[in-house]
Amino acid sequence: MAEAVLELLERVPRLEEPLEGLRALRAAVHALPLAALRQRARDLRLAGLFALLRGNEREQVSLCVSILERFLQALDPLDVICDFRGELQEGLFHPDDSVKILTISQVGRIVENSDAVREVVGNPELLRQIIYSIGGEKISVAKEAIKSLSRIAQTQDGLEALFGRSLLVDLKNVMATSDIVRYRVYELIVEISSVSADSLNYCANSGLISDLLGELTGEDVLVRTTCIEMVTSLAYTQHGRRYLAQQGIIDKISNIIIGADSDPFSGFYLPGFVKFFGNLAIVDSPQQICERYPVFVEKVFEMAEGHDPTMIGVAVDTLGILGSNMEGKQVLQKTKSRFQDLLNRIGHHAKNSPTELRLRCLDAISSLLYLPPDQQTEDLLRMTESWFASLSSQPLELFRGISTQPFPDLHCGALRVFTAIASQPWAQKLMLESPGFIEYIVDRSVEPDKPSKDAKYELVKALVNSKTIAEIFGNQYYLRLKAYLREGPYYVKAVSTTAVEGAE
Repeated sequence: MAEAVLELLERVPRLEEPLEGLRALRAAVHALPLAALRQRARDLRLAGLFALLRGNEREQVSLCVSILERFLQALDPLDVICDFRGELQEGLFHPDDSVKILTISQVGRIVENSDAVREVVGNPELLRQIIYSIGGEKISVAKEAIKSLSRIAQTQDGLEALFGRSLLVDLKNVMATSDIVRYRVYELIVEISSVSADSLNYCANSGLISDLLGELTGEDVLVRTTCIEMVTSLAYTQHGRRYLAQQGIIDKISNIIIGADSDPFSGFYLPGFVKFFGNLAIVDSPQQICERYPVFVEKVFEMAEGHDPTMIGVAVDTLGILGSNMEGKQVLQKTKSRFQDLLNRIGHHAKNSPTELRLRCLDAISSLLYLPPDQQTEDLLRMTESWFASLSSQPLELFRGISTQPFPDLHCGALRVFTAIASQPWAQKLMLESPGFIEYIVDRSVEPDKPSKDAKYELVKALVNSKTIAEIFGNQYYLRLKAYLREGPYYVKAVSTTAVEGAE
């Protein structure tokens, strides 16, 4: 098979009409295992294929890209950059975007090789053209350029090259192309900054981080909306959070939230700003963030208590994030009756709102009510029991009703709520006292699809693994649950049939 591929590779570029040969070569090379190609890497002569890329025939170019992508995977990255440096550089100027993507992706692969990366970093013209590819019309080309440049910046030599005077000028020039391209460059800068404190320092010294933060806290509400997503990504890292705090950005975001009540356009950016604090709380310390920035919790409650479905959805998501760890749960518990009243509203939305908001409510409820078995103290169990009771006058029946509706997403969302509370003794007692509930749990016929079967299986597993289940459910029900768990999520009971002579 390898011999046939090599024979085609040698013959096809010589043909006056190469399309048929290229189709055959593509089929052959993709049928051959990559390991077999690597064994013959020294015999691959690709210059003819690269030459065929210069043609104007679209199918010819597409076939060559597909074939070259496979062949180049079989070559050592150092060989690719040393043997095809000129072809790679030429590919960046090709009018067909698929050729540009092939070239840029190869550069991204090359820079992951410690021996080959210097060949790229030492080629400023190649880097310059990749930078300008960020400004391309096709987002797919720009995304590939951002990915490759981000990989290049993961080495010290790459950082020094990209943020050297010459290429930094090119980065700033391409930013001036349009607003869209400027945000693409910011996206690259945030990706690089997130790698390490050293990477962040390079980006900060370039002035580009300051530009981004200036736009975030500027007067344009639509720009704020775009910028806050990138700044939130930066805040996922400890060095990023430290930098934002040192620059006073977290305080400024808090002040913008405070002033949002008097801004008629705050609906554009407020959801992103609230999400920023929600994510900040969960990666840092919920208690410290909520105590230092009380406006955050207040605004989340206001949004959840309001009537705007968009704002309610963001608030519910944020409460779910905040309540996903013990410290966050305790922060919410400190608000006492206000949070319990809010839970009642969330329970109402889970039953009556449009499907998307119902799903978000179910996910948030699961997150809020879950307690890891090793953290189920009497106080925390009392807390989750009171929260569950606050959701509705009959919360177990509420979620059971949702779980029986013919909508798979809602069905699975309700099962996840049951799974979240399944290991807690008070919930097990409620399940036992609810007529027909345990029969519903072990009834496989009500799960119509794979996601539903998986969700039901997770519920059964959470129950069986609980230390209190045998005592509360009793031996008979416990053994039925164990049998369900042992049989797996997709078990189908065999039904024997008897053929009767003369039967139709």
